[in-house]
Amino acid sequence: MEETLLVIKPDAVRSGHIGDIVSRLEQAGFRITGMVMRQLQRAEAEEFYTVHRGKDFFSGLVDFIISGPVVAVRVSGDDVRRRLRDFVGATDPAKALPGTIRRDFGTSVRMNAVHAANPDEDVERELNFFFPAVEAKK
Repeated sequence: MEETLLVIKPDAVRSGHIGDIVSRLEQAGFRITGMVMRQLQRAEAEEFYTVHRGKDFFSGLVDFIISGPVVAVRVSGDDVRRRLRDFVGATDPAKALPGTIRRDFGTSVRMNAVHAANPDEDVERELNFFFPAVEAKK
């Protein structure tokens, strides 16, 4: 069984969509195995998004993610890393398929409601950022 990470971003938290998003996850059969709300500090956000350091959108991404609290959700299941990415939709809400999280709750490429760990990047590092290794094994 795989684990992955979904982060409900400040725009969706501010808009009151935490429950909507969590409910959709559960209704779609995703197993939620951890959840935490945090207000990230700049250094933490830079660490979390380190894979994007040096890219032109890095600074704006960091500014946005620290603009309010986020809700990190640990999700488990078979082939969950690929399935969750499909479920949340394309990064650009305008290009996301109808019924996906980003299409229904996102408003722009940056303010797209959620971050879903990329299976081609370091999912374990992202999980451990919000759910330290000891906690992640529960």
